[in-house]
Amino acid sequence: MVKTEYGLQMYSLRDVTDKDLKGSLEKVAQMGYRYVEFAGFFGHTATEVKSWLDEYGLVCSGTHTPGSALAAEVIDETIAYHKGIGCGSLIIPGMDWSSEEKMEQNIALLNTAQKKLWENGIALGYHNHSAEFFPTAYGKIIEEEIISRTNVELEVDTFWAFNAGIDPVAFCEKMKQRIRVIHLKDGIPCRRSCRNASSCHEGVRGTSVGEGEAPVEAVRDWAIRNHVLMVIESEGCEPTGMEEVKRCISFLSGLE
Repeated sequence: MVKTEYGLQMYSLRDVTDKDLKGSLEKVAQMGYRYVEFAGFFGHTATEVKSWLDEYGLVCSGTHTPGSALAAEVIDETIAYHKGIGCGSLIIPGMDWSSEEKMEQNIALLNTAQKKLWENGIALGYHNHSAEFFPTAYGKIIEEEIISRTNVELEVDTFWAFNAGIDPVAFCEKMKQRIRVIHLKDGIPCRRSCRNASSCHEGVRGTSVGEGEAPVEAVRDWAIRNHVLMVIESEGCEPTGMEEVKRCISFLSGLE
């Protein structure tokens, strides 16, 4: 039986990566993670990062990169860095959707940037939180706007979807033609009374996978059936990020 391979969103190690990105990558590889998704490079060059990936046998499956890096004056630099580390997927981890004007600007930016990224062999994706599933103050559901008005890929954060009251397996099945990677994540969701755009993150507690209430095993099974990469992300650092992500990979290894 082929062993399932997992990625790690390096945000999970935010307590150490800014001080020691190289050492963090080494430990991640030793734990058994195969892929990494970066959440910042802390001043390191693409050449440095690529050399570390090669040294530890890791593959960069994607980056979480802010929308500001897609602006016309800097997108060429963004593309060059991604090519330098051998990364073919740039994922926006969230945007400011606080007004209809900003929504229109964001949609336009995603559409313009996607074309240029695609011409350079890089896919553009968007990572949801919970708020994107609820109507904004101006009456728009952002996830629906992204789905209907762009062709960007969806990096479904399955815990944040679950936290919004969405069945993550059903949502992934519905949108699977636009999904190459998901976040496999667990936690304790907000109260039902908080399920709205402004309150949906209140009272949420992140856990390592297998210790919360999200349907982790069902999501995992769906991803395996559909050949979708699973990237682990932990919102907690209990008691450290390293210990948290070690629990995650240990739990998942036990499901083999």
